[in-house]
Amino acid sequence: MKVVVSRSGGFAGLRTTWEVQVDDQPDRSAWADLLAGLPWDEVSAAAPQPDRFVYRIRCAPHEVVLGEQQVFGPWQELIDRVRTVNEGR
Repeated sequence: MKVVVSRSGGFAGLRTTWEVQVDDQPDRSAWADLLAGLPWDEVSAAAPQPDRFVYRIRCAPHEVVLGEQQVFGPWQELIDRVRTVNEGR
């Protein structure tokens, strides 16, 4: 299972993408629990805000787009974990 997080927008408007293969992680059961507990179907559309980031999170069959103001709780945890794995490479 692959998780892809893309961040775009912000002041410079740059896009950054991080990804992780959950099956390759030593704590894959913790990843699976986190992914299963995310409110994938409860995300409401938010109007874009100037100079703020927009996050697109994909983990088949799910995909959500979150405004920076919507990134908290388990969404923030997921983004942080994916980034941490990528920074450790």
